[in-house]
Amino acid sequence: MQKRPLVGVIACRREVEGHPAHMVTDKYLGALREYGLEPVILPVWRDGDADAAGALLDRLDGLMLTGSYTNVLPSRYDAARAPENTRDDLDRDHAAMLWVPLALERRLPLLGICRGFQEFNVALGGTLHQAVQRVPGLMDHREPEGSKARQYAPSHEIDIRPGGRLASLYGEREEGLKARVNSLHQQGIDRLAEGLFVEAVAPDGLVEAVSLPDAPGFTLAVQWHPEWEPRQHALYDAIFQGFARACQPQ
Repeated sequence: MQKRPLVGVIACRREVEGHPAHMVTDKYLGALREYGLEPVILPVWRDGDADAAGALLDRLDGLMLTGSYTNVLPSRYDAARAPENTRDDLDRDHAAMLWVPLALERRLPLLGICRGFQEFNVALGGTLHQAVQRVPGLMDHREPEGSKARQYAPSHEIDIRPGGRLASLYGEREEGLKARVNSLHQQGIDRLAEGLFVEAVAPDGLVEAVSLPDAPGFTLAVQWHPEWEPRQHALYDAIFQGFARACQPQ
């Protein structure tokens, strides 16, 4: 029986049944499994070191940085905390900032989603808007109230930039290089990290997807949530198919 590529999935630190826990919601794990990958949850500790992290990443075929209801600590990008920014995960911050450059060094396929998209930018030297809805000229990108189906429904269009990884995965279509995506975030990219390529933008100009063209391996990070019913959306499906191909042993 052929082994499935092993994809590490960054955990979040939460309290579960009164105890500190490392957890990942099922939609991320289920999406990876749906595309023939074997997800493994990676615990996060703020005292992790580069040698141990490198040894861990060496055993993987891919790395996923998931979304979360917490945010990257503003001091990570030299900013003061905004009033709306109330949820931290210092253990995850430490792990993500450590793992991103190590993954790139190892040519490890990397897929970032929502918080993971923001972590990718900060780890490489970029900054974030902490409350996009308060930035003049930008839309409110937070999810609507209601059921999960309503929250994760496509809510706005994105323009996909030609010549990038996302355009290559999605392909030219009748509607051109456009797609509709969901939107469940308060934060977003302010200053883009040096070397990143803008793969897609929202109607208000907010960056929605990035890649690192100089990286020898697969790198893609998106602000929306393609793990939600990916088989039902052509763009989401293309992302996971591309990531799965990249994770296959060479």
